[in-house]
Amino acid sequence: MKNKKVAVFSLVMALLLSVVTACSGNNNEKPAGTNAGGDTGSSKEKVTYTIYNGVAGSKDGNTNETKIGKMLEDQTGVNFKLEFLVGDLNTKIGTMIASGKYPDVLIPDAAMEEVLNAGAFVPLDDLIEQHGPNIKRVYGPFLDQMRSKDGKLYILPIAVQVGDFIPDPEPGAAFWVQRRVLEDAGYPKITTLEQYVKLIENYEAKHKEENLTGMVSLTHDWRFFATTNPPMHLQGFPNEGNVIVDTQSLEAKTYAAADSTYKWLKALNDLNAKGLFDKASFVDNYDQYIAKLTSHKVLGFFDYRWQVQSALNVLKDAARKDPSLDGFNYFPLPVTFDENTADAYIDPQGGLVTNRGIGITVSAKDPVRIIEYFDNMLKEENQILTSWGIQGETYEVNEEGRYYRTKEQIGKIDEAFNETFGFKYYSWNWPSYSGNSTLSDGNAKGVGVQPEVFQMSLTDSDKTILEKYNVQTYSQMFAEPVFRPWYPAWGFAKEQNSPEQMWEASKEDLTKKYFPKMVLAAPDKFEAAWNEYLNEFGKLDTAGYEKWMSEQVKIKVEATK
Repeated sequence: MKNKKVAVFSLVMALLLSVVTACSGNNNEKPAGTNAGGDTGSSKEKVTYTIYNGVAGSKDGNTNETKIGKMLEDQTGVNFKLEFLVGDLNTKIGTMIASGKYPDVLIPDAAMEEVLNAGAFVPLDDLIEQHGPNIKRVYGPFLDQMRSKDGKLYILPIAVQVGDFIPDPEPGAAFWVQRRVLEDAGYPKITTLEQYVKLIENYEAKHKEENLTGMVSLTHDWRFFATTNPPMHLQGFPNEGNVIVDTQSLEAKTYAAADSTYKWLKALNDLNAKGLFDKASFVDNYDQYIAKLTSHKVLGFFDYRWQVQSALNVLKDAARKDPSLDGFNYFPLPVTFDENTADAYIDPQGGLVTNRGIGITVSAKDPVRIIEYFDNMLKEENQILTSWGIQGETYEVNEEGRYYRTKEQIGKIDEAFNETFGFKYYSWNWPSYSGNSTLSDGNAKGVGVQPEVFQMSLTDSDKTILEKYNVQTYSQMFAEPVFRPWYPAWGFAKEQNSPEQMWEASKEDLTKKYFPKMVLAAPDKFEAAWNEYLNEFGKLDTAGYEKWMSEQVKIKVEATK
């Protein structure tokens, strides 16, 4: 009798448990941290989280609307709804902070310090320890560099070097010029700013009927650095932000009020006086700038390849379909102030950027599911998926185990394909190996730096113009990068309202106010505008800023010894 009662009781309890389990299975809202790590995919209900990306240039959408995103959703049960910046970054982030309401995941870009100081991110330490074996594998050597001033981890930098460093066959930045301009001039060797400007002037003079623009410059919002940075590169230094760093003394010096900036602005002022500089550069937004680069009307510009990649892709896609349009493609040139100065446009191997990254916010519905998604992305097979795609569809493997793409695959992977397949969504913004990293089998993580792919991707027109300069890659036109263990100095994290951050904000305000005045001034008014700018700049504590930056450089160098 006793055993019968126990059996009945057990049956009742089993039924009750099944009812509770069934009911909980219909509940889509889970408190943060309730999901244990380990299982993924169909064993968990599907959920959608939100990401706000503080960088413009992509369409809003869901990751599972792309092939890559759907495959990752099948693995994890997680989809992300992405929203990208429209308008002013500081205004958008400021609104979030004021309301205390955030997306589940936030990529604040240049507003990182504001978000950190607002306490908008959850600490990642325990999440990584319990649910992030791949995060620890990839970011492990850099975890201490990533910590905030309170000793905790709040963000994952967008990319980290893994394995060997493979140089890029294309420069990270350049003075770009339309290929037809070089062809018209007989493919001359262009290495100085004076030669570059003269090249543009000569071509425009021969084609007055086309209503061409000599140069444009990007100034929109935080991207104003595309106009302020050239003096650094023209002196032969890589992109360190507001300073140039001596590789011997490790001293950091600003250049915003140096002779190099004077010479750069004077060159733009001269171009403007000749009607060859686009005055709208100081009012156009980023989308308008990109549209102008694809209009066939702009002969030249300075910028970073990542910032204009969408425009370059559009022009390349058009030229592949119609080779007669190849002349409108842009060619990168290693321009400095004089022929005896080696350029530094190819990004050197350096340290970790710690003031940019991705974080999980205090509004996140389930930080565990999100960190598990990030960790799953860092599995090597998913690094291959997000970069190379699917074997047999977007890449092949030869008998030696080398990854490559066929001509047919290269031909079909255009901007439209990148969007639908998911390469565009997953090319940046997420925790990942850097593009210059190597996979465990020695292949490059970044498709573009794999030598086999680069050579195969070249069109007949590409090969022709490279042959004119007796090189096989664009980077061979440029000087080899010099290792800088602190690089890039612009990546040094600064506390909000610190003297360093205040200097940078004041400097940016001054350049945004005075650069348009100087460039657009009548030539005989340029000196007065420059002196007015110098007077205002002299009020900043530049010595203090340089001292702090130099200290950070030396700290980074010591950390690598």
